[in-house]
Amino acid sequence: MSQQPVVIVTGGGRGIGAATAKLAAARGYAVCLNYLNRRGPAEEMVRGITERKGRAIAVQADISSEADVISLFRHADSQLGPVSALVNNAATLERQTRLDSMDASRILRIFSVNVVGSMVCAREAVKRMSTRYGGSGGAIVNVSSGAAKYGSPGEYIDYAASKGAIETFTVGLASEVAEEGIRVNAVRPGFIYTEMHAKGGEPGRVERVKTLVPMQRGGQPEEVATAIMWLLSPGASYVTGTIVDVSGGR
Repeated sequence: MSQQPVVIVTGGGRGIGAATAKLAAARGYAVCLNYLNRRGPAEEMVRGITERKGRAIAVQADISSEADVISLFRHADSQLGPVSALVNNAATLERQTRLDSMDASRILRIFSVNVVGSMVCAREAVKRMSTRYGGSGGAIVNVSSGAAKYGSPGEYIDYAASKGAIETFTVGLASEVAEEGIRVNAVRPGFIYTEMHAKGGEPGRVERVKTLVPMQRGGQPEEVATAIMWLLSPGASYVTGTIVDVSGGR
């Protein structure tokens, strides 16, 4: 019998991450669900998965901390087995404002989580998946944002810039490890109904901007999760270095 695939989903306690963790479990993955502060919802999700005979653990880790990332992967190794998939979903943003009102510490906070954290997580995944290190291959999906295309002027261009960096990183890493059995892709969600907008200071943002979308609606986290799981699957075996828009046509 082949070994059960293991996926780490960062920022898996809510929104797109939570939807991805649930769908991964339903499709036969053992799930390591990472969270920062919201232990209760993360553990509740693990209970839901295990009650359905799945395997899952919840691991607290601050993705901006290299030591925490290393610990996260070691927990997955020891409790679930070799990691074969990574979803770099954890991200942060701050209240909407213009660049001329941002200080350097805010910009550093954004990039420490969204860019540095994702890169360090990918590094740890490569060390486990790459045939160069004796691994059996695997897949990484980075979660970008439509902000990378449009820049989010007047709202959070620091966040947008960090997601632009994620897309460049996706293309570069995909080429770097293509011969080592690892595929690296990204999804670029549009206006999705998640709690992230409240953190930016506008909980109802999707309702305000949904008329900009050809489909005239916001998206659901589950719709993004479906795209992520396709990119992780054998069905996307010849897809790497690609950014998939999940944005209703925008």
